[in-house]
Amino acid sequence: MRLKMMRRQYLSSVVETEGMAMTEDEERKARERDEIAARVAAFRATQEKFKREREEYFVSTLENARKVERPSLWP
Repeated sequence: MRLKMMRRQYLSSVVETEGMAMTEDEERKARERDEIAARVAAFRATQEKFKREREEYFVSTLENARKVERPSLWP
């Protein structure tokens, strides 16, 4: 989202300084780039969430395994 706002601000400043408006094709491409950037950001966030969950599962499983009393192998 922040990337979208920054991009729009940049594009509006470019349009103002050049005195020209973007063509429909340029606007479409800009929207597509914004959408791709948003999807990539969502994908990265999902991957980070999965990584955290895997680490938490590992830690809890290891803790539970260490709590179990095992019989001695030596009589």
